Amino acid sequence: MKKIVDDARTIYKCCSLYYEDNKSQQEICEYLQISRATVSRMLKAGRESGIVTITVQNPVKYSYGELEKELEKRFGLKEIIVVHTDVFDHQSNIVTRLSEETSMYLDALFKDGDYIGVSMGYTMHNITKVSKRFESKRDLMFLPLLGGISQRKLNKEDVQSNEIAARFAQLYGGKYLQFLSPAVLSSQEVLEGLLKEESINYIFDYYSKLTTVIFGVGIPKREKSTVVASQYIDEAYLDQMIADGAVGDVALRFFNAAGDVSPFADFNSRVSSISMEQLKKVPNRIAIASGAHKAEAVRGAINGGYLNVLITDVACAEQLLK
Repeated sequence: MKKIVDDARTIYKCCSLYYEDNKSQQEICEYLQISRATVSRMLKAGRESGIVTITVQNPVKYSYGELEKELEKRFGLKEIIVVHTDVFDHQSNIVTRLSEETSMYLDALFKDGDYIGVSMGYTMHNITKVSKRFESKRDLMFLPLLGGISQRKLNKEDVQSNEIAARFAQLYGGKYLQFLSPAVLSSQEVLEGLLKEESINYIFDYYSKLTTVIFGVGIPKREKSTVVASQYIDEAYLDQMIADGAVGDVALRFFNAAGDVSPFADFNSRVSSISMEQLKKVPNRIAIASGAHKAEAVRGAINGGYLNVLITDVACAEQLLK
């Protein structure tokens, strides 16, 4: 005689009551007039035979997809990538994950013949430190977006744009050029005189060829400012710019919440870098930023039209929507 626990139809009915109708095992016992142990065995048989399949869906992937679409729609950006992070992540883990996601995105984006502009700072430096190696035989040209000559290293790491360009070329293949100028000069007159030198200003001829620019978004906070750490300005000067409405910088050009750089012309006019108008003409303008504290600066950069692709973490993305 066939045992009830081996009957496929009864197993199906038991599993349907449990998983679809949300009946308890005791309720199924009473309904089918079988023992609790038999119900348990039939539920197990249902899983083992394939009558029941259990799939655990990762809600992160879907929620981030919706978050990305909402941000793209609200800010009119070409693409937003939200990197998975949570409240338990250490800052170093967030940096690593953001750098890895960015590096893979860039690898898929780059194509032979591209001219790629790179900025300075720790965000850019960290991308070049990823462990993954990419195709090294490509026709790419990496250009510093601002002057990269400095005698100062930050925490024994060179985060100047010339070094960043060289590291990108090493990571992705291709060649690089150097921008043989300090990033910030003492006056606009000194900068204008320096840029008359052909050995320096040749870099500007290449800016019209740029297909992609990549940069971090800086914020005017003493303890988090590469500009202060690099001694381009002192803390008192930074405080004054904050009082004047500065919320962030791109390639060392400061801007306010509307993305306007003009209120900070005294400093911006001394920065040896691509002009913001020329930067806005580049097809792919990729900004990388993480943390809720960066949201105001990112929003200002968006308002200024300086980026059309954003790679960020959950904290910054959620803050942008508030």
